[in-house]
Amino acid sequence: MQKILVWDLPVRLGHWLMVGGFALTWLTGDSETFRLVHVIAGATVLAVATFRLPWGFIGSRYARFVDFVHGPATVKDYALSLLRLQPNHHVGHNPAGGWAIVALLGLALLTGISGWATYNELAGHWLEELHEGLASAMLTVVIVHVAGVVSGSLVHGENLVRAMLTGRKEGSPEEAIPSARPFASVALLAWIIAAGWWLAS
Repeated sequence: MQKILVWDLPVRLGHWLMVGGFALTWLTGDSETFRLVHVIAGATVLAVATFRLPWGFIGSRYARFVDFVHGPATVKDYALSLLRLQPNHHVGHNPAGGWAIVALLGLALLTGISGWATYNELAGHWLEELHEGLASAMLTVVIVHVAGVVSGSLVHGENLVRAMLTGRKEGSPEEAIPSARPFASVALLAWIIAAGWWLAS
């Protein structure tokens, strides 16, 4: 086992942009002064989520949904291995973390779309309430995800936050991805700028 490249640049960049974007939207949600900041941050989260969906099919090995979305039996086995303090090692996302990512992407899409519709006054007060409820649900999943990252890091003896910064985790050489896909990260940034401009205009 050695440090190998696991997370490509689009996954890492998208992850931290979504972290920052969601934090900003939450902090500015009730502020009229920073309403435009709220909208741009929300547009960033929505843009990352819409990019991540196709990237889950065409991205590098560990970015693909097929690598980390598993059935209930696999998730249960992983949870039991955690309780025994002998967790099954996964080079990419573990089965429990995989479902947290799916939930976060789904909530990011729904929250972003409802926020855009609210911003453009396409429906009544009920849509604003729905938007706030979805944002609260997303915060709950974020908290669970962070707790999972902390506990996973301790039990596995592996700094998962650092791995999402460097792209490197423990594995065998043949399990490494061949490239960080830097050109795709440029496409992600271009998409975020274009989508943010359109959604905020």
